[in-house]
Amino acid sequence: MRLGHWVGFLALVLSLYILWKIRQVLLLAFTAVVLATVLNQLVKRLERGGIHRGFGIVLSVTTVLILFAILVALIIPPFFDQLPQLINAIPQGLDQLRVSFERLSERIPGQAEDNVGILTRLTQQLPDFISQLFGNFYGLFTNSIEIILSLLLVLVVTIMLLASPRSYRRAFLLIFPRFYRRRVDKILSECEIALTGWLIGILFNMTVIAVLSGLGLWFLGVPLPLANASLAGLLTFIPNLGPTLSVIPPAALALLDAPWKALAVVGLYVLIQQVESNVLTPLVMRHQVSLLPAVTLLSQLAFSIFFGFMGLLLALPLLVVAQVCLKEVLVEDVMNDWEESTEN
Repeated sequence: MRLGHWVGFLALVLSLYILWKIRQVLLLAFTAVVLATVLNQLVKRLERGGIHRGFGIVLSVTTVLILFAILVALIIPPFFDQLPQLINAIPQGLDQLRVSFERLSERIPGQAEDNVGILTRLTQQLPDFISQLFGNFYGLFTNSIEIILSLLLVLVVTIMLLASPRSYRRAFLLIFPRFYRRRVDKILSECEIALTGWLIGILFNMTVIAVLSGLGLWFLGVPLPLANASLAGLLTFIPNLGPTLSVIPPAALALLDAPWKALAVVGLYVLIQQVESNVLTPLVMRHQVSLLPAVTLLSQLAFSIFFGFMGLLLALPLLVVAQVCLKEVLVEDVMNDWEESTEN
């Protein structure tokens, strides 16, 4: 291997190492790009309505910040107010649930009794698990300085991208050879359309699930229905794992009243997720971007392993962009041309 090849190989390895070390910064930058891409569509509509672009940017960003502040105010303070009472009262609710299982085991002989015994032992271990779970959530929220700084960085970069999107796009295109820049520009437009369509679909699902959850929790008499419904809608952004996490707070609050109410909450959330999976998602994604469920789950696992919580949170937009790039670059530009050249 020649010296030039060795230099090129070492430069590639060094570049990959640097990219890996700054992966969290790159994820924050990607978040800003996604937000700027979606908000830019809103700003364009305001411009077509006769509003100056600068004022449209201020209006769009302010609206997002207000909505985010409302969600935070609805979700976090009520749960922190209820958290000490909840941690102290959960063992009592679990004891009631265990007594119910023990009474049921006296009436059910054989294998069913063994199954109820397993459930009984499980309820004995739940208090420590739930306390540890709430402790982890508390530790997550106490690390607020890093979260606030990250949000500020994303906000500033988003505003910068919105102020002059064409300049940053042209600068990005300079990375590629001249003959391929027009093609990359088209791929970026496809990614923009896919991201916007995906976000419209997920926002629709989040709204419907929040409304259905709020109505169901209000009907069951579970405390903090508005906060729990907002949390359920917000966690819909994270498929598979999000709905599972969203059922924990309302089920724990319902357990304080009666064990059957906690089971009813779990059943309610399972029903809502079935509606979301079998009705809402096919209906919305028919006109927007379509992601295979198995690919979505595996991508969440892979991105969370490599990039932690940020990777899990951004798994879907990353997958949307990756799907468009693979389709346009690997399939259209490589595989299809390869087949034509082979035939010739």
